[in-house]
Amino acid sequence: MNSNDIKTVKTLLETSKSIVIVPHKNPDGDAMGSTLALCKYLNSKGHTATVIAPNEYPHFLKWLPGHEDVIIYNATTQKAIEKIENADLIFTLDFNHLSRTGDLEKVLATATAEFIMIDHHQQPADYAVVTYSDTRMSSTCEMVYHFIDALQETAHIDADMASCLYTGIMTDTGSFRFPSTTAVTHEVIAKLIAAGADNANIHRHIYDTNSYTKLQLLGVALKNLKILPEYKTAYITLSQKELDDHNFQKGDTEGFVNYGLSLEGIIFAIIFIENKSEGIIKMSLRSIGDFSVNEFARTHYEGGGHTNAAGGKSDLSLEDTITQFISILPRYKDKL
Repeated sequence: MNSNDIKTVKTLLETSKSIVIVPHKNPDGDAMGSTLALCKYLNSKGHTATVIAPNEYPHFLKWLPGHEDVIIYNATTQKAIEKIENADLIFTLDFNHLSRTGDLEKVLATATAEFIMIDHHQQPADYAVVTYSDTRMSSTCEMVYHFIDALQETAHIDADMASCLYTGIMTDTGSFRFPSTTAVTHEVIAKLIAAGADNANIHRHIYDTNSYTKLQLLGVALKNLKILPEYKTAYITLSQKELDDHNFQKGDTEGFVNYGLSLEGIIFAIIFIENKSEGIIKMSLRSIGDFSVNEFARTHYEGGGHTNAAGGKSDLSLEDTITQFISILPRYKDKL
């Protein structure tokens, strides 16, 4: 954060405020970890802060400290609207365009509160009085740590906040294996462990609470894995029937796309997941090296994200989406 932004934030927070903190739709570990940690910090400073998530988040995040106080917009809509309408300040975390909040977008767009954005994705929109955006960062949770550090308030980070921040950094870095993991990231992690984050216990909560049906669904996904060696590409499909047959729960397919990327010689992997309730095919895209799945998703699938990790969607059928995807790949052969 630059000195002017720090000064603005300090001015905004110098008196008690009613604050709403919002993650993106379908929030992941980084989104929930960053919002819950920031919420506890702000409450510790005398503000009245509330996390409002656009929709439900995975069960394996339901242990995070403070999760029981999260308001789910599509479950308790009126309560969420009242909080937003009465807010003095709104923080948006782990996204940089209001459209990433789904149905909540229209409420945020008419809010009278001032906005502060903290995010590490590319091409941020211009809606906040303070935009703390850094695409080099491993995660929004790492940015929240630096945000609190810029305010010279890291002494306020207790074990609960440290656990939330550790969770987001761990999940968004693929357990510290992605290129965005820097020496500074590890320094922050060390400080979070020193503050009380139980790294082994956090890992168990996130990765070792699989259901039998989730592992069976993983087996189906791996059976559906296809390789296009001429494009160094692998893709996985999951139909709505396959999801239903395995009692799909939100978050069950988290990380499935990485199995395609783990294949020797593959630098581009994608998973296509049918979502009949929304009438779309949801996609997660991953890459190794310089191939930008962010640009690929923005160009073809109304999505975006990072150079090596992005999301997107298609309004076509699952079969037609695959056909279209394969037809696009020749344009990228030189880059792949």
